[in-house]
Amino acid sequence: MAALVWDDTGNKLFETGTDRGVLYPYASSAYGAGVAWDGLRSFNESPTGAEETALYANNGKYGSLRSAEEFEFTIGAYTSPEAFDECDGTKEIATGAYATQQNRKMFGFSARTLVGNDTDSTDYGYKIHLCYGATASPTSREHSTVNDSPEAEELSWECKTTPVPVPGGKPSAHLIIRSWKISAEALAALEAVLYGDATHEPRLPLPSEVAEIVGIADGSIGKDTFTGDGTTTEFTLTKTSDGDPISVTVDGVAATGYTFATNKITFSTAPAASKSIVVIYNVAS
Repeated sequence: MAALVWDDTGNKLFETGTDRGVLYPYASSAYGAGVAWDGLRSFNESPTGAEETALYANNGKYGSLRSAEEFEFTIGAYTSPEAFDECDGTKEIATGAYATQQNRKMFGFSARTLVGNDTDSTDYGYKIHLCYGATASPTSREHSTVNDSPEAEELSWECKTTPVPVPGGKPSAHLIIRSWKISAEALAALEAVLYGDATHEPRLPLPSEVAEIVGIADGSIGKDTFTGDGTTTEFTLTKTSDGDPISVTVDGVAATGYTFATNKITFSTAPAASKSIVVIYNVAS
């Protein structure tokens, strides 16, 4: 055992700066393709709730309960992408003509905050913040004359959220990925989804998929894909599983009627020809 050490070299961490803002408009029951948010100045978290209700018994404090916690955040920027118009209650009614006070659409948002230390400065790492189920409240905007000390207008949007399911935890509207905690391969795989690449549009994965992407990239989660032929019932996994599968789907639908061993899955009825079979599982250490 070792004694505690404070402010050791390399452990003096701090957080500063924000960049890589991305808007993910919500439409047709899913988050749409991400759009770069230029001119991002700030991303401020402001969670609410979790207020204590004290419980008393036998003339003393017995315990406490906490109310539900909600996640709110504020975006500050010099501008916003056109795709944000409908999220901000603005709708184009004719070419170049826009009406405000319209229905506000839900959206997702991501941004990066830099993390530094005393030896690497801000090259140490960063956090990627993923926000789900957001809606923006109207905010005031001031338009003033240009003078001898001109300043660009600073815009801001206060956003409330609705949480989404989180595997192994309570629903949440905010996910944080710490770059220095995961492998370079996992980080690259996740950023390819969030920011897009040569063959895929940027998109916002739900928490369950984030866990899957990171786990598959670093080897802690296995994913095997097979194709049914109408006769084969047994399929061998490429890695050894640690317990029951995380999910088994046939043609995108959760499968039933199978048994699962450490390195194979056996269906009671052979999946039909050309049907895609996807098995996701924890890999045994």
